[in-house]
Amino acid sequence: MFNPSRDQARQFFFETWRKYKQREMLSAMEDMALEVILQHPEYHALLDDVEHYQDKDYLPEMGETNPFLHMGMHIAIKEQLSIDQPAGIRVRFERLLKKTGNEHTAMHQAMECLAEMIWQAQRNQTTYDVMVYFECLDRQGI
Repeated sequence: MFNPSRDQARQFFFETWRKYKQREMLSAMEDMALEVILQHPEYHALLDDVEHYQDKDYLPEMGETNPFLHMGMHIAIKEQLSIDQPAGIRVRFERLLKKTGNEHTAMHQAMECLAEMIWQAQRNQTTYDVMVYFECLDRQGI
């Protein structure tokens, strides 16, 4: 199972962006990351400045969104959808998509649910509970 460190995950986004700008060949995973990067032009300048952002901490209590976490969650959900794992994610996402009429908006709503499941597992010191994820998605998709 692929479980990169914070630095490796960030380097993946920096390198994908660099390769895209230099018109170098991208792997399938880099293609997926590039799609997410291109949907977030607000992160392009950040990706151009490796030295400044490689080690930057993003503190939610200061109102900061971690752009690497945000893009990583996009990729995680795209991977879930591609293989319908957890089983049932695809149909729930399709409901969100139908409701919102916009894939990016639906993705952000799904990300809120994924974040909720992760937060609850961390808070309760338990494993991830797919039902928490699905119940949130079902509420969003109504």
